[in-house]
Amino acid sequence: MPYASLCVSHTHRRATSDVSQNPGYYAIVAEDMSVWHVPNNFPLEHWNLAAILCYHTINRFLRLYRGNLFELFKQYPVRYNVGTPSNRGPAIPIVYDHGDRESTMMMYGSRSRAEVEAGFITFRAINCENAATAICSGVKPISGFNSEQYCIGGGGYFAAQQCGDFPSFDWDRVSSDKGWSTSKEMMESAVLLFYR
Repeated sequence: MPYASLCVSHTHRRATSDVSQNPGYYAIVAEDMSVWHVPNNFPLEHWNLAAILCYHTINRFLRLYRGNLFELFKQYPVRYNVGTPSNRGPAIPIVYDHGDRESTMMMYGSRSRAEVEAGFITFRAINCENAATAICSGVKPISGFNSEQYCIGGGGYFAAQQCGDFPSFDWDRVSSDKGWSTSKEMMESAVLLFYR
């Protein structure tokens, strides 16, 4: 069965609001999802060649949430002060179409790597300030006090320099995988979500 596009965000602002306004977010009933990380400004016909990471789920996890992320986030709301770092939502194993666990880990900052395990897509991670993030792409927090460094979408308190749906991907302002900053490739890529 082919995937149906859910979200395309070419900027690091407004991704969460774009997704929630897309009828696919709440109207499509699906079983699994796929995620592509595609460098910004690539033409649609080259997305499959340009993607830095592509992966999908195969365990039909969306059946547990009435077939979509809208229902999942009803059970695991993305807003301030709904839990603690140990109170995250589901972490679903992924199968890589492009990339692997090692390349996923290298997309994130050296300090972030100590807090995550690659090979998952995680929903509703919470940082140590009790701010919730919507999705951790390709990783599962294992001691995730700083989920804003490797998860996207958000609700609640983030520091002033942590704005938008990619709150702290460039925390150390170096555009490399040093400290808490993600790699330049990850920082300059859109995250595409697909239902199947």
